[in-house]
Amino acid sequence: MKRRINYLRIDNLPIRYKLISLLLVITILPSIGLGSLIGWAVDRIMERQINENTFQLINQVNKTLEFYVSNMQNITYLVAFNPDVKRFLAGQKGIQGMNDDYSIRQFLQGLTTLYPEVAGILVVNRNGEYISNEMYSRSSKPLTEETWYQEAVKNKGIFKIIGHPMNRNVITHANYTNKEVVSVVRAILNPGTQEVEGVVLIDLKLRVIAEATKNVRLGKWGYLMVIDHRGENIYIPAKPFIKEIPRQWFHGDFGAFSKKVHGQYLQFIYQRSPFTNWTTIGVFSNQESALEIKEIRFYVTSFVFFVCLIGIGASYYLAYSMSRPISQLISFMKKVEAGDLTSRYHDDRADEIGVLGRNFNHMLDQIQRFISLAEWQERQRWEAELRSLQAQIKPHFLYNTLDTIQWMARKKGAEDIAEVVEALSKLFRIGLSKGKDIISFAEEIEHVQSYLSIQKTRYKDKLHYTFDIAPELQKLFVLKLVLQPIVENAIYHGIKQRRGPGHIWVQAEEQEGLLLIRVTDDGVGMSPEKLASLRESLSIDFTLGDTEKKMKNIKGYGMVNVQARLRLTFGDSYGLWIDSKEGQGTTVTIMHPIIRHIT
Repeated sequence: MKRRINYLRIDNLPIRYKLISLLLVITILPSIGLGSLIGWAVDRIMERQINENTFQLINQVNKTLEFYVSNMQNITYLVAFNPDVKRFLAGQKGIQGMNDDYSIRQFLQGLTTLYPEVAGILVVNRNGEYISNEMYSRSSKPLTEETWYQEAVKNKGIFKIIGHPMNRNVITHANYTNKEVVSVVRAILNPGTQEVEGVVLIDLKLRVIAEATKNVRLGKWGYLMVIDHRGENIYIPAKPFIKEIPRQWFHGDFGAFSKKVHGQYLQFIYQRSPFTNWTTIGVFSNQESALEIKEIRFYVTSFVFFVCLIGIGASYYLAYSMSRPISQLISFMKKVEAGDLTSRYHDDRADEIGVLGRNFNHMLDQIQRFISLAEWQERQRWEAELRSLQAQIKPHFLYNTLDTIQWMARKKGAEDIAEVVEALSKLFRIGLSKGKDIISFAEEIEHVQSYLSIQKTRYKDKLHYTFDIAPELQKLFVLKLVLQPIVENAIYHGIKQRRGPGHIWVQAEEQEGLLLIRVTDDGVGMSPEKLASLRESLSIDFTLGDTEKKMKNIKGYGMVNVQARLRLTFGDSYGLWIDSKEGQGTTVTIMHPIIRHIT
């Protein structure tokens, strides 16, 4: 049972089934996702485009309505500025009174001719007297008591749209019904006293509003309608989906919403004109756009179906063509795993599997060539070179020490010779270190101090030295015999050749994961040419073999020896760096890895 469960894990399925599943996933799922995304995007885009187009149409209608209403406002100004009208409003009638009335009517008649959308203009003064070209009072009741007159007076000269006239004592010669006109009023004020001298009443023909809206179609059956600030219809088509729209449906000056009306969902898009305070509303059925969306979804679904059908067939074919050579390659590799290194992959395929098989053949050839020899020879060579380099340094300073002892024997007594011999014994003890290559930093410092003690005996006051190394750093471990050759070079090539006493400083610090050991002297230094030659010697690649040949005839044998051992032991990231100025001294920096423990 457990074996069967493991077999059903995805990791344990044959690659053929994985390929089929993968190809089906990357063809069918994206197609379904793409189809769903397209359907969703079409819904959103069509809805957005319909709303944007409707808003544009509503905006154009609002501009048209504002244009007509603005003309009505301009007419009220023209009427107010007419001299004859001014005298009429002021109640100034003399001999020419009848002529003034006639002039005013002619003036008003000219305005209605110039603006055919005007059904009539009525001018009423504060005494209740009026003049009009098309309009007259139904009874003798003063027009100053009319509601529209009172509203104009309250607005203090501000233009106001009344809407459809209701129960007013005014009629026109053309006998327009209340639903066929929209009334606007404005009170005319005295410039000096700001008192109301009269009111101008203008009836706007509703047909201009109908012409601006009825030709705008939203889909097949959608339409525009206009309502005022009270929610009363200014314009509505003959066969509307809904006759009255409640004000509570609207939120703000513009927007869109859907409502279910008489069993069908209607889309409402509206925008209020701040000038007229009318709201133009686009009304259309959601089913019209739904039919178009269904048609697009049908095409998308058909596309997804054919893609899935083709994807399934292609998946099986591609999976078989890819899994068969992989199975062959696996069989070949199992033979190699069993130890048959003579087995080879045979196929002339040019794809990645063929390249993999041929590269595997090449790898087997290389393995057979080097598997028994390469690593062993390389390791033996490196160990031999390391031992050789470590052994070469001991006779080098031994000869110098013996030379010192011989010189002291000629110059001084046996006690000094005893001290030198003691220091020499310490040198040999630490240098041998029981065959260990890595010793504590404290032992390395003691080794150099013993060496400097011997040299101090020889050079006396000409040689001075200082160690500035923190106790915690002395607990680290270093490659042995890395300081003594550097100090020896500082003495023989720096301090010895200068006039007067010289000083050697040995310092150490931990920086960015490295142990930096600096040996500085104030000797004669090096010329730029000599420094460049020494740096070139230190740049030799010691990992490529023939180290003994490379060490011959080079400058700074001791330092190159240290450089070779550091790089062969720790890698090319470590080693020596030399800075020197002629006449000022030399600084040698040893870049050593941080070693806190050894096994």
